[in-house]
Amino acid sequence: MKLMTKNGLLLILVVGLAFAPLFLARSSEFAGADTQASDAISTLNADYEPWFKPFWKPPSGEVESFLFALQAAIGSGFVFYFLGYAKGKHSVSKKDQP
Repeated sequence: MKLMTKNGLLLILVVGLAFAPLFLARSSEFAGADTQASDAISTLNADYEPWFKPFWKPPSGEVESFLFALQAAIGSGFVFYFLGYAKGKHSVSKKDQP
């Protein structure tokens, strides 16, 4: 199997794994740390008012979780790409030395 075909299949698999939970667990409720923190604050101080309001609220908690995971995946992709690039650059420069 060609490398391009293998990479394409892996990409399709990753996208499928990312979107499958959104379709399989449509009625699930995923509560994050933000919700738990706001509940804890409201029990400690009922008159507390947040300083800022969000520009856009996602339609559901699942979409919010997905966007957070996507942001984390993109960020880690950049970090590990540059780590791999630096290691490859270092090993090539080491190989060129006598």
